[in-house]
Amino acid sequence: MSLNTHQDTNFTKSVKNLSQQIFGKNPKKESMLQLAIGYFNTLDPLQVVAKELPEKAKNNTKRRIKDKPDESVKKEIAREQRYIHLDHLCRDILLLSEGATFAEDNRKSAQLLATIQLLSPSDVSRIPLSNELNKPLYKAVLCLRVLDRLCIDNSISEPYIKERLADIPPENYARFESIDPIAHKKFIEEVKIPLIKAALLQDIGNNHPDAQLILRGEDGKEDPFRVLNVEDRKNLLQIDYRETIKYLVEGIGVAKYTGNLREERDSFDKKEKHKLLFIKTLLKGSINPKKGIGNLLKVPQIYTSIILSTKSNYNYALLPKVYQVLYKNAEKGVCQRTVVDAMQIITGNFPLGYGVTYLSENTQGDKQYCYEYAIVKGLYPDDPDSPICRTATRNLSFISFGQDIVVSKERNLHFTEVSKKLTMIDKVRLNKILSLLSSNYTERSKEDLIPRYWLANEYFTSKAHQNLWNK
Repeated sequence: MSLNTHQDTNFTKSVKNLSQQIFGKNPKKESMLQLAIGYFNTLDPLQVVAKELPEKAKNNTKRRIKDKPDESVKKEIAREQRYIHLDHLCRDILLLSEGATFAEDNRKSAQLLATIQLLSPSDVSRIPLSNELNKPLYKAVLCLRVLDRLCIDNSISEPYIKERLADIPPENYARFESIDPIAHKKFIEEVKIPLIKAALLQDIGNNHPDAQLILRGEDGKEDPFRVLNVEDRKNLLQIDYRETIKYLVEGIGVAKYTGNLREERDSFDKKEKHKLLFIKTLLKGSINPKKGIGNLLKVPQIYTSIILSTKSNYNYALLPKVYQVLYKNAEKGVCQRTVVDAMQIITGNFPLGYGVTYLSENTQGDKQYCYEYAIVKGLYPDDPDSPICRTATRNLSFISFGQDIVVSKERNLHFTEVSKKLTMIDKVRLNKILSLLSSNYTERSKEDLIPRYWLANEYFTSKAHQNLWNK
């Protein structure tokens, strides 16, 4: 992702910066990813001892190392710093993706998810790195919205979450904050923030040296995004899970109580241990979720891995088919259908930020043999096949201030039966339309004169075009 933010809106700048703080690589090594890599690459002195010394000398050396308070103090300070850094990231994500109402939560989350999609580079070779950078943030926001939906649908059976819903009935969940602000704050602290942590840390173990050896090979030159063979994939999954849990428990741990009241400290420590156990439950459950709470991570994980694919066969045109893959996974028992249903209600079949081409209409509402461009901008469409969009063109010209429309299935060129309606237009006319609407006209004209979608990333680079959510 480009960090050239001087021509971006404040929101776009915030999204870029937040992704960098989570999974970026910078000289100061201050991102969540780099802190984890630093932890993984710091050899435990006891591990070195175990490899190099005979048993008697090993035990003596272990004793001497344990007697060095400075080393343990340094480790504890480093752990606290990693905890604080991760906690701040979670709160930044909440600020960027949630507001004062349920409607505002969905609007801000839609803006964030769409912005990530629209920041994807034009250069196909750069897409894997860009998507890898943005996956954790994207998935974390999806997890929050799926949690909301499951609470509204009364589909939560996890005791830890149910206890913290404070007897709020499902039909009132969307008004949780206004009904009981104290309980709502507790719900955020003890459910939502741990959920974000689980989403961000999921698969962090892939950055352990043992995992990187599989991904990049002994010479470090293998493509880490390639499809692995079955044995390597199995070994990688085992390493990833083991090291992720170890990093969560030992590298992050729990918050440290700073007061001096014993009862308060005991209560604080108890809550922290419960939150840590909840995160472990989510991570462990996501490996084989069946009908458990692990689906809260697993389903957004699968969705994100398709929408922000890092594989060489990434195909933008196939993104609206994401739920075909999810429902096949549900049939195989990889994830729970109920949660897939919930997420489809939230996102619809067309991902946020997707470039839709649609049949235009004249003032009388008659369909013309022409098309325009729009961008998917809203969650909770009434029909999964009819996305909520913001128009990007009018009368075959790009505009900065479009209007909100619902692109029905009957007008969406993604669907073959609709695109066929344009085949009666002669090629000269189609070429003319394409030349007006495509910056890469020469390349597009070689492919298909009737575009089933459009890539809105270049359009979005203009600050004036980033205000898709303004009224």
